[in-house]
Amino acid sequence: MTPPLDLDHAIITLKTADPTLGRLIDRVGACRFHATRSEKSPFLALAESIAYQQLNGKAAATIFGRFHALYPGKGPTPELVLETSDEAMRGAGISRAKMLAIRDLAAKTLDGTVPTAARLRSLPDDEIIERLTQIRGIGRWTAEMLLMFRLGRPDVLPSTDYGVRQGFAIAYRKRSLPTPAKLLEYGERWRPYRSVASWYLWRAVDLKGGEKKGRS
Repeated sequence: MTPPLDLDHAIITLKTADPTLGRLIDRVGACRFHATRSEKSPFLALAESIAYQQLNGKAAATIFGRFHALYPGKGPTPELVLETSDEAMRGAGISRAKMLAIRDLAAKTLDGTVPTAARLRSLPDDEIIERLTQIRGIGRWTAEMLLMFRLGRPDVLPSTDYGVRQGFAIAYRKRSLPTPAKLLEYGERWRPYRSVASWYLWRAVDLKGGEKKGRS
């Protein structure tokens, strides 16, 4: 299980390792990175992530609410989802691609590919990513967001995230966005607190007033 994150120590470590990031930290102020407490199962959290893909928040919330309403009582479970007709899911607004992804998620939850909530807390980051990206419709970014904002893992650098890349370009005064590979290479100096560094890079976009296409 990941120990509680000592944000004060993380900030000192990052400022010592990277003075440029340190200046951004001083501008932004206190870090509010933390895991969101949730009673949702990994299955339900990931089903919601799939439903929200490529939609604005209001539209996605409406569709996911209709999907959830198909299962009065304890809500969607893998078993119930696999028993639900295509027509019912499409009637709730779930596209065919997302329906297939949610069904695959349900099957892989039942076969153990998707860990239980208790098991998730004990698995290393790389194994969680490897397991979850076997699911149709779940990419590395979605797995990284779960690691950061559900599990509170301190050393995740979502290198493909547009907002993190944009924040890096702003903070380091680059004319273009870094490639994911270059960002990962530079970010080695932020270990073991790359999640905290990422949070500050998102804040750089906020300070600049730019468009952030990631999670914060």
